[in-house]
Amino acid sequence: MYWQQRFNRENPDAALEKIITELFEENNGNYGYRRIQIALNERGLKVNQKKIRRLMRKLGLKGEKFTRKSRKYCSYKGTVGQVAKNRIHRRFYTSVPHQKITTDTSEFKYFERDNTGRVVIKKLYLNPFLDMFNGEVLSYRISETPTLKAILDGQKEAIDYTADCPYRRTFHSDQGWAYQLKQYRKPLSNKNIFQSMSRKGNCLDNSLIENFFGLLKQEMYHGVEYTSFEHLKQAIEDWIDYYNHRRIKTRLGCSPVQYRERMTA
Repeated sequence: MYWQQRFNRENPDAALEKIITELFEENNGNYGYRRIQIALNERGLKVNQKKIRRLMRKLGLKGEKFTRKSRKYCSYKGTVGQVAKNRIHRRFYTSVPHQKITTDTSEFKYFERDNTGRVVIKKLYLNPFLDMFNGEVLSYRISETPTLKAILDGQKEAIDYTADCPYRRTFHSDQGWAYQLKQYRKPLSNKNIFQSMSRKGNCLDNSLIENFFGLLKQEMYHGVEYTSFEHLKQAIEDWIDYYNHRRIKTRLGCSPVQYRERMTA
């Protein structure tokens, strides 16, 4: 009789399960139990992590995204200009918005058919500028080739956007060919901005943006076949907007833009 009564009773967690499912689907299956808990807290629902994990297992809510190793794009061409010293030294934390900015270039591949119907692999390049304060993407450019113009355009927007910083700014990068050139260094020196570079062949010196690229590719690129430049470009732009304004960062407890607004209010 005891078990019969338990089987016949209504599910006490039905409403909570519905909310968890909605949060999971709204974020394209990218939220685990930690981010689900933060999102529930924002709605005024205090739920234990163990219960969230149990309900997600029951509902079969498990992220299907995965990583895939491929050749990493390398922008290092040797010493083609002036190499700046490493001023960051992996001190990525800052309590001041727009004080420490990091940048790099990442390569994406997509597939198109030529006039003969043959599948051709083509490439897209993303050049973002991230604020180390909250991981927010301040500016970015997307191009079909790794051009200096794309990097300089993104740099100019980032310089203008961070002009409200009350302290001297630092722009950090690896030793890629574009960052060594006078065209990149001069706008920084004109604004009295420090330039900093990672040590050669040491990706950990710029791990903040490397982690960003890994996250982006894990959530919207790997496992998806893109068939045109515009298709992939639009997907990246949509994800960056989602990342900046809606995606919860566990370290911050909210999205990057929400965190900055809270800290500067």
